[in-house]
Amino acid sequence: MATASLSPLFLNSSLLPPSAHKLQSCSFSDYRTRTKPICLSITKAEVGVRKEDIIIVGAGIAGLATAVSLHRLGIGSLVLEQADSLRTGGTSLTLFKNGWRVLDAIGVGSDLRSQFLEIQGSWDQLCRMAVKSEDGRELRSFKFKDEDESQEVRAVERRILLETLANQLPPESIHFSSKLAKIEKNADGDTILELVDGTRLHGKIVIGCDGIRSPVAKWMGFSEPKYVGHCAYRGLGYFPDGQPFEPKVNYIYGRGLRAGYVPVSPTKAYWFICFNNPSPGPKITDPVLLKKQAKDLVRNWPAEILNIIDLTPDDTIIRTPLVDRWLWPAVSPSASTGRVVLVGDAWHPMTPNLGQGACCALEDAVVLARKLANATKSGNASVEDALRSYESERWPRIFPLTIRANLVGSLLQWENPVVCSVRNNVVIPKLVRLGPVLEHTNFDCEPLIQGIKV
Repeated sequence: MATASLSPLFLNSSLLPPSAHKLQSCSFSDYRTRTKPICLSITKAEVGVRKEDIIIVGAGIAGLATAVSLHRLGIGSLVLEQADSLRTGGTSLTLFKNGWRVLDAIGVGSDLRSQFLEIQGSWDQLCRMAVKSEDGRELRSFKFKDEDESQEVRAVERRILLETLANQLPPESIHFSSKLAKIEKNADGDTILELVDGTRLHGKIVIGCDGIRSPVAKWMGFSEPKYVGHCAYRGLGYFPDGQPFEPKVNYIYGRGLRAGYVPVSPTKAYWFICFNNPSPGPKITDPVLLKKQAKDLVRNWPAEILNIIDLTPDDTIIRTPLVDRWLWPAVSPSASTGRVVLVGDAWHPMTPNLGQGACCALEDAVVLARKLANATKSGNASVEDALRSYESERWPRIFPLTIRANLVGSLLQWENPVVCSVRNNVVIPKLVRLGPVLEHTNFDCEPLIQGIKV
Protein backbone atom coordinates (compact mmCIF):
# COMPACT_ATOMS: atom_id res chain seq x y z
CA MET A 1 0.00 0.00 0.00
CA ALA A 2 1.18 3.45 -0.80
CA THR A 3 1.73 5.86 2.05
CA ALA A 4 0.49 9.33 1.19
CA SER A 5 2.39 11.93 3.16
CA LEU A 6 4.17 15.23 3.01
CA SER A 7 6.32 16.82 5.67
CA PRO A 8 4.19 18.71 8.22
CA LEU A 9 3.83 22.29 7.04
CA PHE A 10 4.42 25.06 9.51
CA LEU A 11 6.15 28.40 9.33
CA ASN A 12 9.77 27.83 8.38
CA SER A 13 11.36 29.94 11.09
CA SER A 14 14.87 29.39 9.75
CA LEU A 15 14.00 31.66 6.83
CA LEU A 16 13.04 34.57 9.06
CA PRO A 17 15.05 37.08 11.04
CA PRO A 18 15.36 36.45 14.81
CA SER A 19 12.58 38.90 15.58
CA ALA A 20 10.07 37.08 13.43
CA HIS A 21 9.02 34.35 15.84
CA LYS A 22 5.82 36.07 16.88
CA LEU A 23 3.52 34.01 14.71
CA GLN A 24 0.21 35.09 13.28
CA SER A 25 -1.49 31.98 14.56
CA CYS A 26 -4.47 31.01 16.62
CA SER A 27 -5.79 28.72 19.31
CA PHE A 28 -9.19 27.05 19.05
CA SER A 29 -9.10 25.03 22.25
CA ASP A 30 -12.36 26.62 23.42
CA TYR A 31 -14.12 27.12 20.10
CA ARG A 32 -17.61 26.49 21.45
CA THR A 33 -17.57 29.52 23.70
CA ARG A 34 -15.27 31.86 21.80
CA THR A 35 -16.28 33.59 18.59
CA LYS A 36 -12.80 34.92 17.88
CA PRO A 37 -9.61 32.88 18.10
CA ILE A 38 -6.67 34.35 19.96
CA CYS A 39 -4.46 35.77 17.21
CA LEU A 40 -0.99 37.26 17.05
CA SER A 41 0.32 39.20 14.09
CA ILE A 42 3.49 39.70 12.10
CA THR A 43 4.51 43.27 11.47
CA LYS A 44 5.87 44.27 8.08
CA ALA A 45 9.38 44.60 9.49
CA GLU A 46 9.28 40.93 10.48
CA VAL A 47 8.36 39.63 7.05
CA GLY A 48 10.60 37.05 5.40
CA VAL A 49 10.43 34.55 2.56
CA ARG A 50 8.65 31.27 3.22
CA LYS A 51 8.44 28.05 1.28
CA GLU A 52 5.51 25.71 1.75
CA ASP A 53 4.44 22.47 0.11
CA ILE A 54 0.70 23.27 0.13
CA ILE A 55 -0.87 26.70 0.62
CA ILE A 56 -4.63 27.06 0.94
CA VAL A 57 -6.01 30.54 0.25
CA GLY A 58 -9.12 31.16 2.32
CA ALA A 59 -10.29 29.89 5.73
CA GLY A 60 -13.96 29.46 4.91
CA ILE A 61 -15.81 26.15 4.73
CA ALA A 62 -13.98 24.99 1.58
CA GLY A 63 -10.53 25.99 2.83
CA LEU A 64 -10.84 24.52 6.30
CA ALA A 65 -12.49 21.32 5.06
CA THR A 66 -9.66 20.88 2.55
CA ALA A 67 -7.02 21.47 5.23
CA VAL A 68 -8.70 19.00 7.61
CA SER A 69 -9.08 16.40 4.85
CA LEU A 70 -5.38 16.66 4.00
CA HIS A 71 -4.48 16.55 7.70
CA ARG A 72 -6.45 13.33 8.14
CA LEU A 73 -4.30 11.82 5.37
CA GLY A 74 -1.07 12.96 7.02
CA ILE A 75 -0.52 15.98 4.78
CA GLY A 76 0.06 19.40 6.27
CA SER A 77 -0.94 22.73 4.78
CA LEU A 78 -0.73 26.43 5.49
CA VAL A 79 -4.08 28.26 5.39
CA LEU A 80 -4.09 31.99 4.60
CA GLU A 81 -7.06 34.11 5.66
CA GLN A 82 -7.31 37.80 4.80
CA ALA A 83 -9.49 38.65 7.82
CA ASP A 84 -8.03 39.06 11.30
CA SER A 85 -10.01 36.06 12.60
CA LEU A 86 -12.36 33.39 11.33
CA ARG A 87 -15.24 35.04 9.51
CA THR A 88 -17.86 33.62 11.83
CA GLY A 89 -20.49 36.27 11.22
CA GLY A 90 -23.57 35.55 9.18
CA THR A 91 -26.27 33.01 9.64
CA SER A 92 -26.79 29.33 9.02
CA LEU A 93 -26.67 26.83 6.19
CA THR A 94 -28.57 23.62 5.52
CA LEU A 95 -26.63 20.41 5.11
CA PHE A 96 -28.18 17.36 3.46
CA LYS A 97 -26.92 13.79 3.75
CA ASN A 98 -24.04 14.29 1.29
CA GLY A 99 -22.63 17.05 3.48
CA TRP A 100 -22.98 14.92 6.60
CA ARG A 101 -21.20 12.00 4.93
CA VAL A 102 -18.22 14.23 4.28
CA LEU A 103 -18.24 15.57 7.84
CA ASP A 104 -18.30 11.99 9.09
CA ALA A 105 -15.40 11.10 6.77
CA ILE A 106 -13.23 13.86 8.21
CA GLY A 107 -14.21 13.09 11.80
CA VAL A 108 -16.44 15.98 12.90
CA GLY A 109 -19.96 14.77 12.11
CA SER A 110 -20.81 13.43 15.56
CA ASP A 111 -19.65 16.60 17.32
CA LEU A 112 -21.81 18.78 15.07
CA ARG A 113 -24.87 16.53 15.26
CA SER A 114 -24.91 16.95 19.02
CA GLN A 115 -25.39 20.71 18.61
CA PHE A 116 -28.04 20.95 15.87
CA LEU A 117 -31.55 19.60 15.40
CA GLU A 118 -32.35 17.03 12.75
CA ILE A 119 -35.35 18.06 10.71
CA GLN A 120 -37.69 15.41 12.09
CA GLY A 121 -40.71 15.09 14.29
CA SER A 122 -42.52 12.04 15.53
CA TRP A 123 -42.24 8.86 13.50
CA ASP A 124 -45.03 9.99 11.18
CA GLN A 125 -43.31 13.34 10.57
CA LEU A 126 -39.74 12.28 9.89
CA CYS A 127 -37.79 14.97 8.04
CA ARG A 128 -40.77 17.10 7.10
CA MET A 129 -40.90 19.99 4.68
CA ALA A 130 -44.02 22.16 4.40
CA VAL A 131 -44.81 24.50 1.50
CA LYS A 132 -47.29 27.34 2.04
CA SER A 133 -48.74 30.21 0.05
CA GLU A 134 -48.31 33.80 1.19
CA ASP A 135 -51.71 33.72 2.92
CA GLY A 136 -50.53 30.84 5.13
CA ARG A 137 -52.41 28.06 3.32
CA GLU A 138 -50.42 24.80 3.27
CA LEU A 139 -49.95 23.64 -0.31
CA ARG A 140 -48.07 20.42 0.34
CA SER A 141 -46.20 18.63 3.09
CA PHE A 142 -43.33 16.29 2.26
CA LYS A 143 -41.58 13.70 4.39
CA PHE A 144 -37.94 13.27 3.41
CA LYS A 145 -37.76 9.78 4.89
CA ASP A 146 -40.67 8.58 2.75
CA GLU A 147 -38.49 9.15 -0.30
CA ASP A 148 -35.10 8.22 1.18
CA GLU A 149 -34.69 6.57 4.57
CA SER A 150 -31.01 7.60 4.66
CA GLN A 151 -31.74 11.31 4.18
CA GLU A 152 -30.38 13.61 6.92
CA VAL A 153 -31.15 17.32 7.01
CA ARG A 154 -29.92 19.80 9.61
CA ALA A 155 -29.37 23.54 9.60
CA VAL A 156 -25.93 24.37 10.99
CA GLU A 157 -24.57 27.65 12.30
CA ARG A 158 -21.71 28.80 10.09
CA ARG A 159 -19.73 30.00 13.11
CA ILE A 160 -19.77 26.64 14.86
CA LEU A 161 -19.01 24.72 11.66
CA LEU A 162 -15.93 26.87 10.96
CA GLU A 163 -14.66 26.71 14.52
CA THR A 164 -15.18 22.95 14.66
CA LEU A 165 -13.14 22.47 11.47
CA ALA A 166 -10.41 24.86 12.60
CA ASN A 167 -10.10 23.04 15.91
CA GLN A 168 -9.03 19.88 14.05
CA LEU A 169 -5.88 21.51 12.67
CA PRO A 170 -2.45 21.72 14.31
CA PRO A 171 -1.48 25.04 15.95
CA GLU A 172 -0.21 27.69 13.58
CA SER A 173 -1.88 26.12 10.55
CA ILE A 174 -4.01 29.22 9.92
CA HIS A 175 -2.44 32.63 9.37
CA PHE A 176 -4.76 35.63 9.59
CA SER A 177 -4.44 39.17 8.18
CA SER A 178 -2.91 37.49 5.12
CA LYS A 179 -4.58 39.21 2.19
CA LEU A 180 -3.37 38.23 -1.27
CA ALA A 181 -1.94 41.04 -3.40
CA LYS A 182 -0.23 39.27 -6.31
CA ILE A 183 0.22 35.81 -7.82
CA GLU A 184 3.18 34.81 -9.97
CA LYS A 185 4.87 31.67 -11.32
CA ASN A 186 8.58 31.01 -11.06
CA ALA A 187 10.79 29.00 -13.41
CA ASP A 188 10.32 25.82 -11.36
CA GLY A 189 6.56 25.95 -11.71
CA ASP A 190 6.04 26.96 -8.09
CA THR A 191 3.51 29.66 -7.34
CA ILE A 192 4.64 32.84 -5.61
CA LEU A 193 2.02 34.55 -3.48
CA GLU A 194 2.67 38.11 -2.37
CA LEU A 195 0.58 39.45 0.49
CA VAL A 196 -0.37 43.07 1.04
CA ASP A 197 2.16 43.36 3.89
CA GLY A 198 4.99 42.38 1.52
CA THR A 199 5.31 38.75 2.63
CA ARG A 200 6.25 36.42 -0.24
CA LEU A 201 5.41 32.73 -0.10
CA HIS A 202 6.52 30.00 -2.51
CA GLY A 203 3.98 27.21 -2.75
CA LYS A 204 4.51 23.92 -4.56
CA ILE A 205 0.72 23.47 -4.58
CA VAL A 206 -1.78 26.32 -4.15
CA ILE A 207 -5.46 25.63 -3.48
CA GLY A 208 -7.81 28.56 -4.03
CA CYS A 209 -10.70 28.43 -1.56
CA ASP A 210 -11.23 32.18 -1.47
CA GLY A 211 -14.93 32.42 -2.28
CA ILE A 212 -17.09 33.82 -5.05
CA ARG A 213 -14.85 36.87 -5.65
CA SER A 214 -11.72 34.70 -5.69
CA PRO A 215 -8.50 36.49 -6.69
CA VAL A 216 -7.02 33.08 -7.47
CA ALA A 217 -9.86 32.29 -9.89
CA LYS A 218 -9.48 35.71 -11.50
CA TRP A 219 -5.75 35.08 -11.99
CA MET A 220 -6.63 31.76 -13.65
CA GLY A 221 -8.89 33.53 -16.15
CA PHE A 222 -12.35 32.96 -14.67
CA SER A 223 -15.01 35.61 -15.17
CA GLU A 224 -16.87 37.24 -12.31
CA PRO A 225 -19.93 35.27 -11.15
CA LYS A 226 -23.15 36.41 -12.82
CA TYR A 227 -26.01 38.02 -10.92
CA VAL A 228 -29.15 35.88 -11.38
CA GLY A 229 -31.81 38.55 -10.83
CA HIS A 230 -32.72 38.10 -7.18
CA CYS A 231 -31.32 38.93 -3.75
CA ALA A 232 -31.80 37.40 -0.33
CA TYR A 233 -32.11 38.57 3.24
CA ARG A 234 -30.94 35.96 5.73
CA GLY A 235 -30.81 35.85 9.49
CA LEU A 236 -30.69 33.71 12.62
CA GLY A 237 -33.50 34.37 15.07
CA TYR A 238 -32.72 33.88 18.76
CA PHE A 239 -35.40 32.73 21.22
CA PRO A 240 -33.94 32.89 24.77
CA ASP A 241 -36.85 30.89 26.20
CA GLY A 242 -36.78 28.32 23.41
CA GLN A 243 -37.94 28.48 19.79
CA PRO A 244 -41.54 27.29 19.24
CA PHE A 245 -41.30 25.57 15.86
CA GLU A 246 -41.74 21.96 14.82
CA PRO A 247 -38.54 20.45 13.43
CA LYS A 248 -39.41 20.92 9.78
CA VAL A 249 -38.41 23.11 6.86
CA ASN A 250 -41.05 25.73 6.08
CA TYR A 251 -41.30 27.46 2.68
CA ILE A 252 -43.70 30.27 1.77
CA TYR A 253 -44.18 31.21 -1.89
CA GLY A 254 -45.53 34.51 -3.22
CA ARG A 255 -45.18 36.42 -6.50
CA GLY A 256 -41.54 37.17 -7.23
CA LEU A 257 -40.97 36.63 -3.55
CA ARG A 258 -40.47 33.65 -1.26
CA ALA A 259 -39.43 33.05 2.32
CA GLY A 260 -38.51 30.16 4.54
CA TYR A 261 -37.50 29.24 8.06
CA VAL A 262 -36.16 26.18 9.83
CA PRO A 263 -35.22 25.50 13.47
CA VAL A 264 -31.48 25.17 14.01
CA SER A 265 -31.17 24.46 17.74
CA PRO A 266 -33.46 24.63 20.78
CA THR A 267 -33.06 28.43 20.86
CA LYS A 268 -32.37 29.44 17.25
CA ALA A 269 -34.15 29.42 13.89
CA TYR A 270 -32.73 30.31 10.48
CA TRP A 271 -34.83 32.37 8.05
CA PHE A 272 -34.52 33.82 4.55
CA ILE A 273 -36.46 36.06 2.18
CA CYS A 274 -35.64 35.96 -1.54
CA PHE A 275 -36.92 38.73 -3.81
CA ASN A 276 -36.59 39.77 -7.43
CA ASN A 277 -34.48 42.85 -8.14
CA PRO A 278 -33.20 44.13 -11.50
CA SER A 279 -29.74 44.83 -10.07
CA PRO A 280 -27.74 43.72 -7.03
CA GLY A 281 -28.26 47.14 -5.46
CA PRO A 282 -26.01 48.89 -2.94
CA LYS A 283 -24.34 47.00 -0.11
CA ILE A 284 -26.27 47.56 3.12
CA THR A 285 -24.85 46.71 6.54
CA ASP A 286 -27.13 48.68 8.89
CA PRO A 287 -29.09 45.94 10.73
CA VAL A 288 -31.99 48.27 11.55
CA LEU A 289 -32.45 49.10 7.87
CA LEU A 290 -32.00 45.47 6.84
CA LYS A 291 -34.73 44.33 9.25
CA LYS A 292 -37.09 47.06 8.09
CA GLN A 293 -36.59 46.22 4.42
CA ALA A 294 -37.01 42.50 5.05
CA LYS A 295 -40.23 42.98 7.05
CA ASP A 296 -41.66 45.40 4.48
CA LEU A 297 -41.43 42.64 1.87
CA VAL A 298 -43.52 40.18 3.89
CA ARG A 299 -45.64 42.57 5.95
CA ASN A 300 -48.90 40.67 5.31
CA TRP A 301 -47.43 37.18 5.37
CA PRO A 302 -47.72 34.61 8.21
CA ALA A 303 -46.78 36.19 11.54
CA GLU A 304 -44.08 33.65 12.41
CA ILE A 305 -41.68 34.94 9.74
CA LEU A 306 -42.08 38.51 11.02
CA ASN A 307 -41.53 37.37 14.60
CA ILE A 308 -38.29 35.57 13.70
CA ILE A 309 -36.98 38.72 11.99
CA ASP A 310 -37.76 40.80 15.10
CA LEU A 311 -35.80 38.33 17.23
CA THR A 312 -32.73 38.31 14.99
CA PRO A 313 -29.54 39.72 16.58
CA ASP A 314 -27.96 42.55 14.62
CA ASP A 315 -24.79 40.62 13.81
CA THR A 316 -26.63 37.73 12.12
CA ILE A 317 -28.69 39.52 9.47
CA ILE A 318 -27.32 40.01 5.97
CA ARG A 319 -28.48 40.95 2.48
CA THR A 320 -26.70 39.42 -0.50
CA PRO A 321 -27.21 39.31 -4.27
CA LEU A 322 -27.40 35.73 -5.56
CA VAL A 323 -24.84 34.79 -8.19
CA ASP A 324 -23.51 31.74 -10.00
CA ARG A 325 -21.02 30.67 -12.66
CA TRP A 326 -21.83 28.09 -15.35
CA LEU A 327 -18.77 26.02 -16.21
CA TRP A 328 -19.39 25.48 -19.90
CA PRO A 329 -17.16 22.75 -21.40
CA ALA A 330 -14.47 23.97 -23.79
CA VAL A 331 -15.33 27.56 -22.82
CA SER A 332 -14.63 27.94 -19.09
CA PRO A 333 -11.02 27.78 -17.87
CA SER A 334 -9.80 24.58 -16.26
CA ALA A 335 -10.16 24.15 -12.50
CA SER A 336 -6.38 23.85 -12.31
CA THR A 337 -3.41 25.58 -13.87
CA GLY A 338 -0.16 23.76 -13.26
CA ARG A 339 -0.22 23.11 -9.53
CA VAL A 340 -2.86 25.72 -8.69
CA VAL A 341 -6.44 24.46 -8.23
CA LEU A 342 -9.82 25.81 -7.14
CA VAL A 343 -12.29 24.41 -4.60
CA GLY A 344 -15.86 25.37 -3.66
CA ASP A 345 -17.30 28.80 -4.48
CA ALA A 346 -13.99 29.95 -5.93
CA TRP A 347 -14.60 27.48 -8.77
CA HIS A 348 -18.35 26.88 -8.96
CA PRO A 349 -20.48 29.47 -7.12
CA MET A 350 -24.11 28.41 -7.24
CA THR A 351 -27.39 29.79 -5.97
CA PRO A 352 -28.71 28.34 -2.69
CA ASN A 353 -31.94 26.96 -4.14
CA LEU A 354 -30.92 23.31 -3.70
CA GLY A 355 -28.97 23.80 -0.47
CA GLN A 356 -25.83 22.42 -2.13
CA GLY A 357 -23.21 25.19 -2.06
CA ALA A 358 -21.58 24.12 1.21
CA CYS A 359 -22.26 20.42 0.56
CA CYS A 360 -20.44 20.56 -2.78
CA ALA A 361 -17.52 22.45 -1.26
CA LEU A 362 -17.20 19.69 1.35
CA GLU A 363 -17.31 17.06 -1.41
CA ASP A 364 -14.60 18.92 -3.35
CA ALA A 365 -12.38 18.92 -0.28
CA VAL A 366 -12.34 15.16 0.30
CA VAL A 367 -12.03 14.30 -3.39
CA LEU A 368 -9.08 16.66 -3.87
CA ALA A 369 -7.38 15.49 -0.67
CA ARG A 370 -7.54 11.86 -1.79
CA LYS A 371 -6.17 12.72 -5.24
CA LEU A 372 -3.26 14.65 -3.73
CA ALA A 373 -2.56 11.97 -1.13
CA ASN A 374 -2.01 9.44 -3.89
CA ALA A 375 0.08 11.79 -6.01
CA THR A 376 2.43 13.65 -3.68
CA LYS A 377 5.02 10.87 -3.62
CA SER A 378 5.21 10.65 -7.41
CA GLY A 379 6.59 14.07 -8.32
CA ASN A 380 5.18 17.26 -9.79
CA ALA A 381 3.82 15.71 -12.99
CA SER A 382 1.77 13.28 -10.92
CA VAL A 383 0.39 16.18 -8.85
CA GLU A 384 -0.75 17.97 -12.00
CA ASP A 385 -2.38 14.75 -13.21
CA ALA A 386 -4.14 14.48 -9.85
CA LEU A 387 -5.52 18.00 -10.16
CA ARG A 388 -6.82 17.27 -13.64
CA SER A 389 -8.37 14.04 -12.34
CA TYR A 390 -10.08 16.01 -9.58
CA GLU A 391 -11.67 18.30 -12.17
CA SER A 392 -12.70 15.36 -14.36
CA GLU A 393 -14.46 13.73 -11.42
CA ARG A 394 -16.11 16.83 -10.02
CA TRP A 395 -17.22 18.71 -13.16
CA PRO A 396 -19.98 16.24 -14.21
CA ARG A 397 -21.53 16.69 -10.78
CA ILE A 398 -21.00 20.43 -10.29
CA PHE A 399 -22.11 21.74 -13.69
CA PRO A 400 -25.61 20.18 -13.73
CA LEU A 401 -26.20 21.12 -10.09
CA THR A 402 -25.33 24.76 -10.77
CA ILE A 403 -27.77 24.91 -13.69
CA ARG A 404 -30.50 23.07 -11.79
CA ALA A 405 -30.19 25.40 -8.79
CA ASN A 406 -30.47 28.40 -11.10
CA LEU A 407 -33.56 27.02 -12.88
CA VAL A 408 -35.29 26.09 -9.61
CA GLY A 409 -34.73 29.63 -8.34
CA SER A 410 -36.10 31.14 -11.55
CA LEU A 411 -39.24 28.98 -11.37
CA LEU A 412 -39.85 29.84 -7.73
CA GLN A 413 -39.41 33.56 -8.38
CA TRP A 414 -42.24 33.78 -10.93
CA GLU A 415 -44.23 37.03 -10.73
CA ASN A 416 -47.09 36.41 -13.19
CA PRO A 417 -50.26 35.88 -11.09
CA VAL A 418 -51.72 33.27 -13.45
CA VAL A 419 -48.49 31.25 -13.49
CA CYS A 420 -48.18 31.54 -9.69
CA SER A 421 -51.76 30.29 -9.31
CA VAL A 422 -50.99 27.23 -11.45
CA ARG A 423 -47.81 26.64 -9.42
CA ASN A 424 -49.64 26.85 -6.10
CA ASN A 425 -52.78 24.92 -7.06
CA VAL A 426 -51.53 22.34 -9.55
CA VAL A 427 -47.75 21.95 -9.77
CA ILE A 428 -46.85 21.83 -6.07
CA PRO A 429 -49.90 19.96 -4.71
CA LYS A 430 -50.20 17.38 -7.49
CA LEU A 431 -47.08 17.10 -9.63
CA VAL A 432 -43.94 17.67 -7.56
CA ARG A 433 -42.20 14.57 -6.17
CA LEU A 434 -39.51 15.02 -3.56
CA GLY A 435 -37.46 11.92 -4.44
CA PRO A 436 -36.15 13.08 -7.85
CA VAL A 437 -35.51 16.55 -6.41
CA LEU A 438 -33.14 15.09 -3.82
CA GLU A 439 -31.27 12.56 -5.96
CA HIS A 440 -28.29 14.93 -6.02
CA THR A 441 -27.73 14.35 -2.29
CA ASN A 442 -26.44 10.83 -2.99
CA PHE A 443 -22.67 10.83 -2.47
CA ASP A 444 -20.42 8.01 -1.31
CA CYS A 445 -17.62 9.04 1.04
CA GLU A 446 -15.49 6.65 3.06
CA PRO A 447 -13.50 7.84 6.10
CA LEU A 448 -10.13 9.41 5.36
CA ILE A 449 -7.39 7.18 6.77
CA GLN A 450 -3.72 8.09 6.73
CA GLY A 451 -1.38 5.72 4.93
CA ILE A 452 -4.06 3.89 2.97
CA LYS A 453 -4.34 4.29 -0.77
CA VAL A 454 -7.88 5.51 -1.49
